[in-house]
Amino acid sequence: MPSFRRKHRCTRWLCALACFAIAAIAHASEHHGQVAFNNLPVPGATVTVTHGTQKLSTVTNADGSYAFPDLADGSWKIDIEMPLFEPIQQSITITPNMPGIRWDLKMLPLPQVLAKAKVIAPAQLGVMAEAEPTAVPKSAAKPAGNEPEAPRPAEEPPPSNDGFLVNGTVNNAATSQFTLAQGFGNTRKGTRSLYNGGIGVIYDNSALDARPYSLSGLDSPKSAYNTITGVATLGGPIRIPHVLPRGPNFFVAYQWTRSNTATNETSLVPTLAQRSTVPIDPIAQALLALYPEPNSSSASYNYQTPVVAHAHQDALQSRLEKSIGRRDDLYGNFAFQSTRSDNTSLFGFRDQTGALGMNLNANWQHRFNAGLFATLGFNFSRVRTLITPNFENRQDIEGGAGPAGIAGVDSSPVNWGPPTLVFSSGIATLTDAQSAFNRNRTDAVSPSVHYYRGRHNITAGIDFRRQEFNYFSQQDPRGTFTFTGTATGSDFSDFAAGTPDTASINYGNADKYLRQSVYDAYITDDWRLRPEFTIDVGVRWEYGAPITELKDRLVNLDVAPNFTAVEPVLASAPTGPLTGRHYPTSLILPDRRNVEPRIGLSWRPIPGSSLVLRGGYGIYADTSVYQATALQLAEEPPLTTNTLSAQNSTNCPLSLSSGLVRQPCTATTPNSFAVDPNFRVGYAQTWQLSAQRDLPFALQMTATYLGIKGTRGVQEFLPNTYPVGGANPCPSCPSGFTYRTSNGDSTRESGSFQLRRRLRSGFSASVLYTFSKSIDDDSALGGQGPVAAGATSQSAATAAIAQNWLDLRAERGRSTFDQRHLLSTSFQYSTGTGLGGGTLLSGWRGRIYKEWTFAGQITAGSGLPETPIYLAATNGTGVTGNLRPDRTTAPLYTGTAGHFLNAAAFTAPQPGQWGNAGRDSITGPGSFSFNASLSRTFRIFKTYNLDIRVNATNLLNHAVFTSYNTTISPSLDNPVFGLPAATSPMRSLQTTARLRF
Repeated sequence: MPSFRRKHRCTRWLCALACFAIAAIAHASEHHGQVAFNNLPVPGATVTVTHGTQKLSTVTNADGSYAFPDLADGSWKIDIEMPLFEPIQQSITITPNMPGIRWDLKMLPLPQVLAKAKVIAPAQLGVMAEAEPTAVPKSAAKPAGNEPEAPRPAEEPPPSNDGFLVNGTVNNAATSQFTLAQGFGNTRKGTRSLYNGGIGVIYDNSALDARPYSLSGLDSPKSAYNTITGVATLGGPIRIPHVLPRGPNFFVAYQWTRSNTATNETSLVPTLAQRSTVPIDPIAQALLALYPEPNSSSASYNYQTPVVAHAHQDALQSRLEKSIGRRDDLYGNFAFQSTRSDNTSLFGFRDQTGALGMNLNANWQHRFNAGLFATLGFNFSRVRTLITPNFENRQDIEGGAGPAGIAGVDSSPVNWGPPTLVFSSGIATLTDAQSAFNRNRTDAVSPSVHYYRGRHNITAGIDFRRQEFNYFSQQDPRGTFTFTGTATGSDFSDFAAGTPDTASINYGNADKYLRQSVYDAYITDDWRLRPEFTIDVGVRWEYGAPITELKDRLVNLDVAPNFTAVEPVLASAPTGPLTGRHYPTSLILPDRRNVEPRIGLSWRPIPGSSLVLRGGYGIYADTSVYQATALQLAEEPPLTTNTLSAQNSTNCPLSLSSGLVRQPCTATTPNSFAVDPNFRVGYAQTWQLSAQRDLPFALQMTATYLGIKGTRGVQEFLPNTYPVGGANPCPSCPSGFTYRTSNGDSTRESGSFQLRRRLRSGFSASVLYTFSKSIDDDSALGGQGPVAAGATSQSAATAAIAQNWLDLRAERGRSTFDQRHLLSTSFQYSTGTGLGGGTLLSGWRGRIYKEWTFAGQITAGSGLPETPIYLAATNGTGVTGNLRPDRTTAPLYTGTAGHFLNAAAFTAPQPGQWGNAGRDSITGPGSFSFNASLSRTFRIFKTYNLDIRVNATNLLNHAVFTSYNTTISPSLDNPVFGLPAATSPMRSLQTTARLRF
């Protein structure tokens, strides 16, 4: 029942994103491609991309194209399915300016098609109701981890025509009064060459693109750049006369990319008056020299410079398949990708990143009879990432040989560079990338059995994955200083005096070898009870073992009741010194009780009508929550060399010279992180109900309700902390560490309405409106949003930490992805289609006019939530970024002089009280995008075709702000509060030319 499963994949992605995703992305990019068969576009194919617990689905349009506009950079798994064709599964790496990929489908062998026809009788075609809620998809039978899965067998039963009705361009349902003629399969050409392929080039030049938007108003010069991508594909049988007369079929594609992109970096830097401050601390003077001088007299953003990023990429994808006799098939994929890139920061620091990945997927399938199949799959993947900061092995800034001369830092050449400097007034954060050399690997085995008999289509199987996460990096080897103006009333004056408000550092135990095993077992039954009623029911058990370290180098805290005392407990000696409790080597108790029932229903209540009702319910667990936790447990004392998180005070003053060295007066614990040993795997319950009906004029209407309830989400808090200006209620209690538990809760409800016009007379279109609301008190969910400008490097994590550790319910608020309104419209028109469109036009007029395709997509949505941050130290710790200000009665969205937010709407919290401003209580800027494309295929001669396509991103060149600056300074003097922090890219044009044969 693919249409049911397709809908379910969308819901599963929403569920995972709403309840369990862990923040691990810094960039997002577009991925687009085309699905074809015999060089003809395939409309209605389902394309699903998966990254960890995130899953997105779409369908190809009339020219076989699809697009995902906002995917996180990194490794994704892509699945392509189409009735009566073999599914495609592959791993791809998403990168900025990634060119489109073409996927060639292969039709199922005739015995398999006939086997499917035995399951679904011809009399049932066109009237079979398809169960399409979010309950028991094929994905229910696959692992939910971070690595690609083995391809699904080609012998799974085909969908009813309702599935094609939902996702294709033609309605073949015989029961509908609006049925159109068949449009797929009747344009197949005659005999062709055994081989097909193509060569293409994709080009983008700065001359065709608009100037980057200037947040500061400065007229910065437009940088010159270009992006060029070459693509070559070839497919067919491998045949050697007298040696290999019937060899396997192959497909190989190579992609070569050289990309340059330009953006404007805009920020606030120290003014000339501030630079002339005397006296100034010598270390501060050395670090101040790294800041550029302002090039504007503006009181807000006073510096702007264009920067260019470079990326080189080589990618290879291949597939090989071979039938052995009449009962066995072997097929597999191999993918390889190498990416080298560099990015230049506001300060002129040039950091380099290299990524090398490969994926191998091999499958054997045996057919016992027409209704019983067995599949055995093996998957191997490996990804290596190398990050080289600007100063690595080049210049020591803060070590003993550097101009700053800061004690306590890591003096290794790979970690040379400046410390991170954070200012509450909005001055740009001085920072540079951290050196890293990481290698991750996954080995997976996936046996499964498929049994088709009568009205039952049963699938059962098990999966096992062994995952290795090998890190060679430090958490914060150069240290972080935060300046809030607590000492002098001005953050820059504190900096000039060499007096930070907080200081933190963490390094040592650079090499970490984390290991995890993941198991699952499942069984599903696609039961076509009646031609108008289908049930899809199944159950899945999933267990992801807590991560261990190869050399048992993990440290947790053994916690006494009510956090009155803590002591480190090591995986090498897992007995709690306080409680006497025996811990496993992972230091987290396993959770093996993740049983996930799922059910989906589909019903056509009125015979002869196109109305289809669908509903479903399912439970989904997130077994990927352990990785981030284990990485932090591997970077704690006594394994590390220097770990510190301290706050400046009269009893224990901090300075730039010695603030990163633990003093006898330091009150915080050496350890900065701990996790509840009873940490449980979170899960989400999803339920969905939809109604779909055909309308006149080739229209189709779908209304959908979706609900998601997340349980056991991640929560983080700082034990034994107290408000600014308050008294310490327990001076002897340990503090200064983050504690992670699994008591979070989340919920999301949405209603959507879609009106779709199927391809008719060359025109197709779709309008989708979604109204939704998401709330949570989940730290991981809270960490998914953009970190406010001016927050510390720690704040990527600390922004999600609860403000009041004794009142975690006060953290409940809008989820960072709570986009209340979203309207998406897509359309496509092809000339020379239909009598009214000029299909009979001939001669030179017909050759010029026909076969052009114009497509566009318009998306508009309300703003995403943002949190007001009161950038002051949390008492009892060296942490900043998790406090919030007080809300005043002043209106919030009435800023002046380019400020979208009113600074008077917030003020410092009352002494001894936590700020009453809610988490995610600011609505950020709305979103809008209009992308379009113009394409045509030129038939050169015989089997040679030339495809020309021009893609325009942000066609109207409309400036769209992505977030606001929401940081409140303790002195209430942040001049950039309420200003836009960044914009989406301006208009760009990309031209594609491809010769196919």
